[in-house]
Amino acid sequence: MGNDRKFAVLIDADNVSDKYIKPILDEVSNDGVATYKRIYGDWTKPALGAWKNVLLEHSILPIQQYGYTTGKNATDSAMIIDAMDILYSGNVDGFCIVSSDSDFTRLASRLRESGMFVVGMGEKKTPSAFIAACNKFKYLDVLAAASSEAKQEPAPDAAQGEMTQQGLIRKAVMTIVQENSDEDGWVFIGDIGNLLIKRYPDFDVRNYGFKKLTPFIRSFNLFLIKEVQPDDSNSKLVYVKIK
Repeated sequence: MGNDRKFAVLIDADNVSDKYIKPILDEVSNDGVATYKRIYGDWTKPALGAWKNVLLEHSILPIQQYGYTTGKNATDSAMIIDAMDILYSGNVDGFCIVSSDSDFTRLASRLRESGMFVVGMGEKKTPSAFIAACNKFKYLDVLAAASSEAKQEPAPDAAQGEMTQQGLIRKAVMTIVQENSDEDGWVFIGDIGNLLIKRYPDFDVRNYGFKKLTPFIRSFNLFLIKEVQPDDSNSKLVYVKIK
């Protein structure tokens, strides 16, 4: 379905900063179109005041949810109820759940069980259970850094938190090439990328300071890389082989 997917973007204002809004919407546009854009929180709280400045600019619908009970997160319940209503409406192909809260783990699993494509977004502190429940997971800290082009090198804390370590990715690439290569040992790089995301939903080359998959794999110094230009195309196909 590619970029034709229709997404419901649901944002937990209690766990996400307003500074991430542009990277969030830009990233969703890579996978499809944001049909629903809703953000949940108690808008009577001064802490959420910064969000109000960006809601109109990005056409995001704020959903008011009062905290009726101390210690209970009513925002989570409102998001989950809305997500199920949207699911049953049949108007979307996927969901983007923006939160660093593990409480949305079951929701992500339930949406996937119903055939939805689920993209999660949160900070590096996001629990691994929520990350694993999504088809893809994107770190907001990384997206924001890439968006502003403030950092051209890997962030100093790139190995902290729950993020999949680069060493694991390197081993996974080796295994994928071994298991999926043709008779000559070559694998299409697009297949490698797709399989990495299936195995590690949070995989994104930007997590490790790269902009494209090819230079990321080349940096391992373990693989041969060749480019092939089909006769009927202006673009080149990239293939990878173990040295």
